[in-house]
Amino acid sequence: MEKVTPKTLPGFLELLPKEQILFNELMDKIRHSYEKFGFLPLDTPILELSEVLLAKAGGETEKQIYRFTKGENDLSLRFDLTVPLAKYVAEYYHDLSFPFRRYQIGKVYRGEKPQKGRFREFYQCDIDVINENELSIATDAEMPSIIYHTFQELGFGDFTIFINNRKILNGLFASLSLDKEATEILRVIDKIDKIGEQTVKKELLTLNIPENKVDKILEFIQIQGTTEEKIEKLKQLNIQNEMFQKGLEELVEVVKYIPLYGVPKENFKIDLKIARGLDYYTGTVYETFLNNYRELGSICSGGRYENLADYYTDKKLCGVGISIGLSRLFYKLNEMGLIEAKKKTTAEVLILPMDDKLDYSLEVGTKLREKGINTEVYLENKKIKAKMKYADRLGIKYTIVIGEEERQEEKVTLKNMETGEQEKLTIEQAIEKIK
Repeated sequence: MEKVTPKTLPGFLELLPKEQILFNELMDKIRHSYEKFGFLPLDTPILELSEVLLAKAGGETEKQIYRFTKGENDLSLRFDLTVPLAKYVAEYYHDLSFPFRRYQIGKVYRGEKPQKGRFREFYQCDIDVINENELSIATDAEMPSIIYHTFQELGFGDFTIFINNRKILNGLFASLSLDKEATEILRVIDKIDKIGEQTVKKELLTLNIPENKVDKILEFIQIQGTTEEKIEKLKQLNIQNEMFQKGLEELVEVVKYIPLYGVPKENFKIDLKIARGLDYYTGTVYETFLNNYRELGSICSGGRYENLADYYTDKKLCGVGISIGLSRLFYKLNEMGLIEAKKKTTAEVLILPMDDKLDYSLEVGTKLREKGINTEVYLENKKIKAKMKYADRLGIKYTIVIGEEERQEEKVTLKNMETGEQEKLTIEQAIEKIK
Protein backbone atom coordinates (compact mmCIF):
# COMPACT_ATOMS: atom_id res chain seq x y z
CA MET A 1 0.00 0.00 0.00
CA GLU A 2 1.34 3.42 -0.95
CA LYS A 3 2.08 5.51 2.12
CA VAL A 4 0.83 9.09 2.54
CA THR A 5 3.40 11.57 3.82
CA PRO A 6 2.18 12.91 7.19
CA LYS A 7 2.22 16.70 7.23
CA THR A 8 0.35 19.51 8.93
CA LEU A 9 -1.38 22.29 7.03
CA PRO A 10 0.50 25.63 7.06
CA GLY A 11 -0.85 28.00 9.69
CA PHE A 12 -1.90 25.27 12.12
CA LEU A 13 0.01 24.79 15.37
CA GLU A 14 0.94 21.32 16.64
CA LEU A 15 3.09 20.86 19.71
CA LEU A 16 5.14 18.06 21.21
CA PRO A 17 3.78 16.74 24.54
CA LYS A 18 6.15 18.76 26.76
CA GLU A 19 5.21 21.97 24.90
CA GLN A 20 1.52 21.09 25.05
CA ILE A 21 1.80 20.62 28.83
CA LEU A 22 3.27 24.12 29.14
CA PHE A 23 0.62 25.55 26.79
CA ASN A 24 -2.12 23.96 28.92
CA GLU A 25 -0.56 25.36 32.09
CA LEU A 26 -0.66 28.89 30.65
CA MET A 27 -4.27 28.37 29.58
CA ASP A 28 -5.21 27.09 33.05
CA LYS A 29 -3.61 30.14 34.69
CA ILE A 30 -5.57 32.48 32.42
CA ARG A 31 -8.79 30.58 33.16
CA HIS A 32 -8.09 30.69 36.90
CA SER A 33 -7.41 34.43 36.76
CA TYR A 34 -10.64 35.12 34.85
CA GLU A 35 -12.68 33.08 37.33
CA LYS A 36 -11.15 34.96 40.28
CA PHE A 37 -12.99 38.03 38.99
CA GLY A 38 -16.30 36.17 38.76
CA PHE A 39 -16.46 35.55 35.01
CA LEU A 40 -18.68 32.72 33.81
CA PRO A 41 -17.46 30.08 31.33
CA LEU A 42 -18.97 29.96 27.85
CA ASP A 43 -18.32 27.66 24.90
CA THR A 44 -20.01 28.55 21.62
CA PRO A 45 -19.94 26.31 18.51
CA ILE A 46 -16.97 26.50 16.16
CA LEU A 47 -19.43 26.21 13.25
CA GLU A 48 -22.26 28.69 12.73
CA LEU A 49 -24.79 29.38 10.00
CA SER A 50 -23.14 31.85 7.62
CA GLU A 51 -26.11 34.22 7.70
CA VAL A 52 -25.72 34.48 11.49
CA LEU A 53 -21.94 34.64 11.73
CA LEU A 54 -21.47 37.04 8.82
CA ALA A 55 -24.32 39.41 9.68
CA LYS A 56 -21.77 42.02 10.77
CA ALA A 57 -18.80 40.98 8.65
CA GLY A 58 -17.42 42.63 5.56
CA GLY A 59 -14.22 43.68 3.80
CA GLU A 60 -11.07 41.80 4.79
CA THR A 61 -12.84 39.87 7.54
CA GLU A 62 -15.27 38.24 5.14
CA LYS A 63 -12.44 37.32 2.76
CA GLN A 64 -10.74 35.38 5.55
CA ILE A 65 -13.77 33.30 6.54
CA TYR A 66 -13.69 29.54 6.07
CA ARG A 67 -17.10 29.01 4.46
CA PHE A 68 -18.62 25.89 2.90
CA THR A 69 -21.89 24.10 2.29
CA LYS A 70 -22.97 20.77 3.78
CA GLY A 71 -26.22 19.53 2.32
CA GLU A 72 -28.53 22.54 2.29
CA ASN A 73 -26.64 24.38 5.04
CA ASP A 74 -24.35 27.36 4.35
CA LEU A 75 -21.78 27.16 7.18
CA SER A 76 -18.80 29.18 8.40
CA LEU A 77 -16.07 28.66 10.99
CA ARG A 78 -16.01 31.37 13.67
CA PHE A 79 -13.30 33.99 13.08
CA ASP A 80 -13.40 35.48 16.59
CA LEU A 81 -15.27 34.96 19.87
CA THR A 82 -17.06 38.33 19.92
CA VAL A 83 -19.61 37.74 17.16
CA PRO A 84 -20.64 34.36 18.65
CA LEU A 85 -20.99 36.16 22.01
CA ALA A 86 -23.32 38.72 20.41
CA LYS A 87 -25.45 35.94 18.94
CA TYR A 88 -25.46 34.07 22.25
CA VAL A 89 -26.55 37.08 24.33
CA ALA A 90 -29.33 37.93 21.86
CA GLU A 91 -30.52 34.30 21.73
CA TYR A 92 -30.49 33.65 25.49
CA TYR A 93 -31.29 37.21 26.58
CA HIS A 94 -34.16 36.20 28.90
CA ASP A 95 -32.09 33.47 30.60
CA LEU A 96 -29.08 35.65 31.48
CA SER A 97 -28.41 37.91 34.46
CA PHE A 98 -27.05 41.34 33.58
CA PRO A 99 -24.41 42.57 33.75
CA PHE A 100 -23.37 39.33 32.06
CA ARG A 101 -19.71 38.51 32.74
CA ARG A 102 -18.38 35.75 30.51
CA TYR A 103 -15.04 34.29 29.57
CA GLN A 104 -14.35 32.00 26.65
CA ILE A 105 -11.15 30.20 25.68
CA GLY A 106 -11.40 28.57 22.29
CA LYS A 107 -10.09 28.16 18.77
CA VAL A 108 -10.95 30.59 15.98
CA TYR A 109 -10.18 30.38 12.26
CA ARG A 110 -8.97 32.91 9.73
CA GLY A 111 -7.93 32.06 6.18
CA GLU A 112 -5.15 34.62 6.00
CA LYS A 113 -1.66 34.03 4.66
CA PRO A 114 0.26 32.11 7.35
CA GLN A 115 3.39 33.79 8.65
CA LYS A 116 5.81 33.11 11.45
CA GLY A 117 3.77 33.42 14.63
CA ARG A 118 0.48 34.04 12.78
CA PHE A 119 -1.88 31.13 12.43
CA ARG A 120 -5.04 30.15 10.58
CA GLU A 121 -6.25 28.26 13.65
CA PHE A 122 -5.48 29.77 17.03
CA TYR A 123 -6.71 30.08 20.60
CA GLN A 124 -8.21 33.30 21.91
CA CYS A 125 -8.86 33.92 25.61
CA ASP A 126 -11.63 36.52 25.90
CA ILE A 127 -13.56 38.20 28.68
CA ASP A 128 -16.46 40.59 28.24
CA VAL A 129 -18.93 42.35 30.50
CA ILE A 130 -22.27 43.00 28.78
CA ASN A 131 -25.11 45.12 30.17
CA GLU A 132 -28.42 46.53 29.03
CA ASN A 133 -28.47 50.18 27.92
CA GLU A 134 -25.53 51.39 30.05
CA LEU A 135 -22.41 49.96 31.66
CA SER A 136 -20.52 51.64 34.49
CA ILE A 137 -17.24 53.27 33.44
CA ALA A 138 -15.72 51.60 36.52
CA THR A 139 -15.92 48.36 34.51
CA ASP A 140 -13.50 49.90 31.99
CA ALA A 141 -11.08 50.37 34.89
CA GLU A 142 -11.55 46.74 35.99
CA MET A 143 -10.18 45.40 32.69
CA PRO A 144 -6.57 46.62 33.28
CA SER A 145 -6.79 45.04 36.72
CA ILE A 146 -7.67 41.67 35.18
CA ILE A 147 -4.86 42.08 32.62
CA TYR A 148 -2.43 42.94 35.44
CA HIS A 149 -3.36 39.98 37.65
CA THR A 150 -3.43 37.56 34.70
CA PHE A 151 0.07 38.48 33.57
CA GLN A 152 1.32 38.37 37.16
CA GLU A 153 -0.07 34.83 37.30
CA LEU A 154 1.72 34.00 34.04
CA GLY A 155 4.99 35.37 35.44
CA PHE A 156 5.32 38.42 33.15
CA GLY A 157 6.34 41.13 35.60
CA ASP A 158 7.63 43.92 33.39
CA PHE A 159 4.73 45.02 31.21
CA THR A 160 2.64 48.12 30.55
CA ILE A 161 -1.07 48.45 29.81
CA PHE A 162 -1.61 51.41 27.47
CA ILE A 163 -5.00 53.12 27.62
CA ASN A 164 -6.82 55.61 25.44
CA ASN A 165 -10.40 56.60 24.60
CA ARG A 166 -11.78 56.60 21.05
CA LYS A 167 -14.16 59.47 21.91
CA ILE A 168 -11.12 61.70 22.51
CA LEU A 169 -9.73 60.89 19.07
CA ASN A 170 -13.09 61.14 17.29
CA GLY A 171 -13.78 64.41 19.09
CA LEU A 172 -10.43 65.75 17.93
CA PHE A 173 -11.19 64.78 14.32
CA ALA A 174 -14.63 66.39 14.55
CA SER A 175 -13.06 69.62 15.85
CA LEU A 176 -10.87 69.56 12.72
CA SER A 177 -13.93 68.89 10.49
CA LEU A 178 -12.65 65.39 9.68
CA ASP A 179 -15.68 63.38 10.85
CA LYS A 180 -16.01 61.46 7.58
CA GLU A 181 -12.34 60.51 7.52
CA ALA A 182 -12.27 59.44 11.21
CA THR A 183 -12.37 55.65 10.64
CA GLU A 184 -9.53 55.73 8.09
CA ILE A 185 -7.46 58.09 10.26
CA LEU A 186 -7.83 55.72 13.23
CA ARG A 187 -6.63 52.77 11.16
CA VAL A 188 -3.57 54.70 10.00
CA ILE A 189 -2.47 56.16 13.35
CA ASP A 190 -2.94 52.77 15.01
CA LYS A 191 0.10 51.62 12.97
CA ILE A 192 2.45 54.46 13.97
CA ASP A 193 4.68 52.30 16.20
CA LYS A 194 5.11 49.79 13.35
CA ILE A 195 5.57 52.08 10.36
CA GLY A 196 6.83 55.33 11.94
CA GLU A 197 5.63 58.92 12.00
CA GLN A 198 6.71 59.87 8.48
CA THR A 199 4.94 56.93 6.84
CA VAL A 200 1.81 57.67 8.86
CA LYS A 201 1.99 61.29 7.68
CA LYS A 202 2.26 60.18 4.04
CA GLU A 203 -0.73 57.84 4.43
CA LEU A 204 -2.83 60.58 6.06
CA LEU A 205 -1.97 62.99 3.26
CA THR A 206 -3.16 60.43 0.70
CA LEU A 207 -6.60 60.72 2.38
CA ASN A 208 -6.62 64.34 1.13
CA ILE A 209 -6.31 65.74 4.64
CA PRO A 210 -4.63 69.19 4.66
CA GLU A 211 -1.04 69.07 5.93
CA ASN A 212 -1.67 71.50 8.79
CA LYS A 213 -4.42 69.19 10.12
CA VAL A 214 -2.18 66.12 9.72
CA ASP A 215 0.49 67.90 11.77
CA LYS A 216 -2.07 68.71 14.50
CA ILE A 217 -3.13 65.06 14.65
CA LEU A 218 0.47 63.83 14.88
CA GLU A 219 1.32 66.42 17.53
CA PHE A 220 -1.77 65.46 19.52
CA ILE A 221 -1.22 61.68 19.57
CA GLN A 222 2.39 62.16 20.70
CA ILE A 223 1.65 64.28 23.78
CA GLN A 224 4.24 63.30 26.40
CA GLY A 225 4.34 63.23 30.21
CA THR A 226 3.04 61.29 33.19
CA THR A 227 -0.59 60.21 33.36
CA GLU A 228 -1.45 63.32 35.35
CA GLU A 229 0.52 65.60 32.99
CA LYS A 230 -1.17 64.15 29.91
CA ILE A 231 -4.62 64.65 31.44
CA GLU A 232 -3.72 68.26 32.25
CA LYS A 233 -2.39 68.90 28.72
CA LEU A 234 -5.60 67.48 27.23
CA LYS A 235 -7.66 69.83 29.40
CA GLN A 236 -5.51 72.81 28.44
CA LEU A 237 -6.16 72.20 24.73
CA ASN A 238 -9.68 73.46 25.48
CA ILE A 239 -11.20 71.54 22.56
CA GLN A 240 -14.86 72.56 22.52
CA ASN A 241 -16.36 69.35 21.28
CA GLU A 242 -18.94 67.36 23.24
CA MET A 243 -17.53 63.96 22.26
CA PHE A 244 -13.96 65.01 23.11
CA GLN A 245 -15.05 66.28 26.53
CA LYS A 246 -17.02 63.08 27.22
CA GLY A 247 -14.01 60.94 26.29
CA LEU A 248 -11.71 63.00 28.49
CA GLU A 249 -14.17 62.72 31.38
CA GLU A 250 -14.26 58.91 30.96
CA LEU A 251 -10.47 58.67 30.73
CA VAL A 252 -10.05 60.72 33.93
CA GLU A 253 -12.47 58.40 35.75
CA VAL A 254 -10.81 55.22 34.44
CA VAL A 255 -7.29 56.23 35.52
CA LYS A 256 -8.68 57.26 38.92
CA TYR A 257 -10.17 53.80 39.52
CA ILE A 258 -7.37 51.61 38.12
CA PRO A 259 -5.01 51.95 41.16
CA LEU A 260 -7.95 51.10 43.45
CA TYR A 261 -8.11 47.72 41.71
CA GLY A 262 -4.55 47.06 42.84
CA VAL A 263 -2.67 47.97 39.64
CA PRO A 264 0.65 49.80 40.32
CA LYS A 265 0.99 53.11 38.47
CA GLU A 266 4.10 51.89 36.64
CA ASN A 267 2.02 49.18 34.94
CA PHE A 268 -0.42 51.45 33.11
CA LYS A 269 -0.09 54.60 31.00
CA ILE A 270 -2.19 56.83 28.80
CA ASP A 271 -1.08 56.55 25.17
CA LEU A 272 -3.02 58.74 22.73
CA LYS A 273 -1.67 56.70 19.79
CA ILE A 274 -3.67 53.63 20.84
CA ALA A 275 -6.68 53.49 18.54
CA ARG A 276 -7.44 49.79 17.87
CA GLY A 277 -8.23 49.21 14.23
CA LEU A 278 -11.64 47.57 14.71
CA ASP A 279 -14.63 49.77 13.94
CA TYR A 280 -16.87 48.68 16.81
CA TYR A 281 -14.81 50.22 19.64
CA THR A 282 -16.46 53.42 20.86
CA GLY A 283 -14.74 54.36 24.12
CA THR A 284 -11.86 53.06 26.25
CA VAL A 285 -9.29 50.97 24.39
CA TYR A 286 -6.34 48.92 25.68
CA GLU A 287 -3.11 47.40 24.42
CA THR A 288 -0.55 45.57 26.54
CA PHE A 289 3.17 45.21 25.80
CA LEU A 290 6.10 43.45 27.48
CA ASN A 291 8.46 46.37 28.11
CA ASN A 292 11.63 44.59 27.03
CA TYR A 293 10.03 42.81 24.08
CA ARG A 294 7.93 45.39 22.24
CA GLU A 295 8.64 43.48 19.03
CA LEU A 296 6.12 40.88 20.23
CA GLY A 297 3.38 43.43 19.61
CA SER A 298 0.34 43.80 21.83
CA ILE A 299 -0.17 40.64 23.89
CA CYS A 300 -3.60 41.64 25.20
CA SER A 301 -5.99 44.19 23.72
CA GLY A 302 -9.62 45.23 23.73
CA GLY A 303 -12.02 48.02 24.51
CA ARG A 304 -15.52 49.40 25.01
CA TYR A 305 -18.35 49.06 22.50
CA GLU A 306 -21.87 50.50 22.62
CA ASN A 307 -24.05 48.08 20.69
CA LEU A 308 -22.83 44.50 20.67
CA ALA A 309 -25.80 42.70 19.15
CA ASP A 310 -27.54 45.26 16.92
CA TYR A 311 -27.59 42.77 14.03
CA TYR A 312 -29.53 40.25 16.15
CA THR A 313 -31.79 42.28 18.45
CA ASP A 314 -33.30 45.74 18.97
CA LYS A 315 -32.10 45.78 22.56
CA LYS A 316 -29.08 47.99 23.25
CA LEU A 317 -26.34 45.81 24.72
CA CYS A 318 -23.14 47.65 25.54
CA GLY A 319 -19.99 46.15 26.91
CA VAL A 320 -16.25 46.11 27.37
CA GLY A 321 -13.81 43.25 26.81
CA ILE A 322 -10.24 42.13 26.31
CA SER A 323 -8.61 39.26 24.44
CA ILE A 324 -5.33 37.36 24.68
CA GLY A 325 -4.17 35.60 21.50
CA LEU A 326 -2.70 32.61 23.32
CA SER A 327 -1.34 30.62 20.34
CA ARG A 328 0.61 33.57 18.96
CA LEU A 329 1.81 34.61 22.43
CA PHE A 330 2.97 31.08 23.25
CA TYR A 331 4.76 30.69 19.92
CA LYS A 332 6.59 34.01 20.25
CA LEU A 333 7.58 33.53 23.90
CA ASN A 334 8.82 30.02 23.14
CA GLU A 335 10.74 31.17 20.07
CA MET A 336 12.46 33.94 22.07
CA GLY A 337 13.35 31.59 24.93
CA LEU A 338 11.22 33.51 27.45
CA ILE A 339 9.39 30.34 28.45
CA GLU A 340 10.74 26.80 28.57
CA ALA A 341 8.87 23.51 28.33
CA LYS A 342 10.43 21.32 31.03
CA LYS A 343 7.75 18.82 32.05
CA LYS A 344 7.58 15.86 29.68
CA THR A 345 4.73 14.10 31.47
CA THR A 346 1.74 14.85 33.64
CA ALA A 347 2.56 11.85 35.86
CA GLU A 348 4.20 12.51 39.23
CA VAL A 349 4.82 8.83 39.88
CA LEU A 350 5.61 5.85 37.63
CA ILE A 351 4.90 2.41 39.06
CA LEU A 352 7.25 -0.29 37.74
CA PRO A 353 6.10 -3.90 38.24
CA MET A 354 9.17 -6.19 38.28
CA ASP A 355 7.24 -9.08 36.66
CA ASP A 356 3.97 -9.75 34.88
CA LYS A 357 1.93 -9.91 38.11
CA LEU A 358 0.07 -6.59 37.89
CA ASP A 359 -2.69 -6.88 40.52
CA TYR A 360 -0.89 -5.20 43.44
CA SER A 361 0.69 -2.54 41.18
CA LEU A 362 -2.73 -1.56 39.82
CA GLU A 363 -4.16 -1.38 43.37
CA VAL A 364 -1.29 0.92 44.46
CA GLY A 365 -1.85 3.13 41.43
CA THR A 366 -5.55 3.45 42.28
CA LYS A 367 -4.76 4.41 45.90
CA LEU A 368 -2.29 7.10 44.77
CA ARG A 369 -4.79 8.61 42.33
CA GLU A 370 -7.46 8.66 45.05
CA LYS A 371 -5.07 10.87 47.03
CA GLY A 372 -4.72 13.27 44.09
CA ILE A 373 -1.34 12.00 42.85
CA ASN A 374 -1.01 11.68 39.05
CA THR A 375 0.17 8.11 38.55
CA GLU A 376 1.13 5.95 35.58
CA VAL A 377 1.61 2.18 35.77
CA TYR A 378 4.17 0.75 33.30
CA LEU A 379 2.34 -2.19 31.74
CA GLU A 380 4.85 -3.53 29.22
CA ASN A 381 6.82 -6.65 30.11
CA LYS A 382 10.38 -5.34 29.72
CA LYS A 383 13.61 -5.46 31.71
CA ILE A 384 14.02 -3.06 34.64
CA LYS A 385 16.74 -1.13 32.77
CA ALA A 386 14.33 -0.30 29.94
CA LYS A 387 11.66 0.70 32.46
CA MET A 388 14.05 3.02 34.31
CA LYS A 389 15.19 4.54 31.01
CA TYR A 390 11.55 5.29 30.19
CA ALA A 391 11.09 7.02 33.56
CA ASP A 392 14.30 8.98 33.08
CA ARG A 393 13.37 10.14 29.57
CA LEU A 394 10.05 11.50 30.84
CA GLY A 395 11.73 13.24 33.78
CA ILE A 396 9.41 11.62 36.32
CA LYS A 397 10.44 12.53 39.86
CA TYR A 398 9.35 9.33 41.63
CA THR A 399 9.25 5.68 40.66
CA ILE A 400 7.69 2.92 42.70
CA VAL A 401 9.24 -0.51 42.17
CA ILE A 402 7.05 -3.50 43.03
CA GLY A 403 8.38 -7.05 43.09
CA GLU A 404 7.52 -10.27 44.92
CA GLU A 405 8.94 -8.96 48.22
CA GLU A 406 6.87 -5.74 48.08
CA ARG A 407 3.71 -7.68 47.29
CA GLN A 408 4.16 -10.07 50.23
CA GLU A 409 4.87 -7.24 52.68
CA GLU A 410 2.20 -4.95 51.12
CA LYS A 411 4.82 -2.24 50.78
CA VAL A 412 6.47 -0.33 47.91
CA THR A 413 10.04 0.69 47.08
CA LEU A 414 9.99 4.43 46.43
CA LYS A 415 12.87 5.99 44.49
CA ASN A 416 13.53 9.70 44.07
CA MET A 417 14.89 9.86 40.53
CA GLU A 418 16.51 13.25 41.15
CA THR A 419 18.50 12.33 44.26
CA GLY A 420 18.75 8.54 43.80
CA GLU A 421 17.40 8.05 47.35
CA GLN A 422 15.45 4.79 47.66
CA GLU A 423 13.50 3.23 50.58
CA LYS A 424 10.87 0.62 51.28
CA LEU A 425 7.67 2.13 52.68
CA THR A 426 4.02 1.41 53.32
CA ILE A 427 1.66 2.86 50.74
CA GLU A 428 0.56 5.51 53.28
CA GLN A 429 4.21 6.51 53.98
CA ALA A 430 4.94 6.70 50.27
CA ILE A 431 1.93 8.98 49.73
CA GLU A 432 3.12 11.30 52.51
CA LYS A 433 6.62 11.39 51.03
CA ILE A 434 5.36 12.15 47.51
CA LYS A 435 2.88 14.84 48.59
